[in-house]
Amino acid sequence: LLISRLIISRLKIPASELVDFTIFRKSIDARKKPEIFFVYTVDAEVKHKAPFLRTKSKDIAPSPDLSYPMVTLGKKKMKKEPVIIGSGPAGLAAGLLLARHGYNPIILERGLDVDTRTSKINKFWLKGQLDTECNVQFGEGGAGTFSDGKLTSLINNSRCHTILKEFIKAGAPPEILYKSKPHVGTDLLKKIVKNIRQEIINYGGHVRFGAKVTDFVIDQGYIQGVIINDDEFLAADILLLAMGHSARDTMEVLWDKGVNIIPKAFAIGLRIEHPQTLINESQYGLAAENPRLGPAEYKLAYHSPQGRSCYSFCMCPGGYVVAAASEARGVVTNGMSYAKREGLNANAALLVGVKPTDFASNHPLAGIEFQRKWERLAYQVGGEGYMAPAQLTGDFLADKASTNYGGVKPTYEPGVSLANLKNCLPDYVVSTLREGILHFDKRIKGFARPDSILTGVETRTSSPIRIKRDERAQSNIKGLYPVGEGAGYAGGIMSSAVDGMKVAEKVMAEYGSVEIRR
Repeated sequence: LLISRLIISRLKIPASELVDFTIFRKSIDARKKPEIFFVYTVDAEVKHKAPFLRTKSKDIAPSPDLSYPMVTLGKKKMKKEPVIIGSGPAGLAAGLLLARHGYNPIILERGLDVDTRTSKINKFWLKGQLDTECNVQFGEGGAGTFSDGKLTSLINNSRCHTILKEFIKAGAPPEILYKSKPHVGTDLLKKIVKNIRQEIINYGGHVRFGAKVTDFVIDQGYIQGVIINDDEFLAADILLLAMGHSARDTMEVLWDKGVNIIPKAFAIGLRIEHPQTLINESQYGLAAENPRLGPAEYKLAYHSPQGRSCYSFCMCPGGYVVAAASEARGVVTNGMSYAKREGLNANAALLVGVKPTDFASNHPLAGIEFQRKWERLAYQVGGEGYMAPAQLTGDFLADKASTNYGGVKPTYEPGVSLANLKNCLPDYVVSTLREGILHFDKRIKGFARPDSILTGVETRTSSPIRIKRDERAQSNIKGLYPVGEGAGYAGGIMSSAVDGMKVAEKVMAEYGSVEIRR
């Protein structure tokens, strides 16, 4: 009722002129604490639109068209159903679009279904028992399933609206469609990915778990099929490669097969944990405990005079630092939260960018070895057994190993070992992180709190490679379509799903139907 009154007042129209409205965007403006405002952008339907279409007001404009543009299907016929490698956001989005248009895609996932995957991850977190084929990186839903489930993106693409509606249909709360920083949390994501999988199956698609692609069959520059689990041949002439950023063994096989791969920049660093109350008070002041505001977030960046940049990434209010390794004898951290974000700590990655020139080799896969080096050092510094090395922020700034905790308790399981984190990161990353933390303390009072916890290492923020593709979205191997974050074309749930849709559309624009079915 209040919003409708505000619309009528802003447009200067009688109440009878307003037909209906929907919330397009809702955000929080806390720049003038202690006054905090909710800011709404609304789509209003009025009886007489013409005067408003002519207005020059910066606050009033025609509603954007966010409807999904239908793809004009091509005239070629597929001889075999398209095969998709990976069931992360890119693979699921591509699979759902293809299935709905009758292409009967086959999704191959090296990990297991999300329920079995959850059981295996719990064993790793509680007992240190790592399954290298089913973990936080591999399995139904991809790495994003065990994360904060952020549905924000830096890209401006109408497909984002379509994807959000698919998430709502699969069980996400409706407010993700208009909240400025939507998220769903790991607990909801588990249900959502299962529902999307079932939708794909209902439309005629197939989803196979425990189906690791171990080789690619290529003849005269054309994809012919894949080898699954070293012994099963699956014919394919259309192959969407949505493998995720941690499928290092797959990347190595692709390179050996002559696929055009180039290195790309990414970032490495640490996770920092503060009391969530500290972040709330810094961002919201006296209103920090108002339940309508929810747990506060932050996004920070610092540019060092030395040329490096430090920034926060994947900030998880009320979340947990989680073990995200996928290879034996390596430690990898990530952040995760549940839908309600009720944990005591806030955590975020603090990252420093690295470039191919930082690697010891010019080989296109050198970034993989660069990541492995620091993950294995973190494993050693942490005392092995997948304990993560951790350090109080005050000690990290003072360059001394920590010996005891303060008021902030680490959330990482299977546990942390207090150490000096400079022993598992490059010197230039350590120095830039120290500068960045002190700079961020000016933005968020208490960010450099001495007893806040740093845990290492964070290395899997994005893919270290890019598989080059042409205007038809194919690699130099015809019929092979690199897709999403693992191929170097996205970063996060939304951008990966958008890229999955875009590549599926390229396939559909060339091929109108499937000629035969298995």
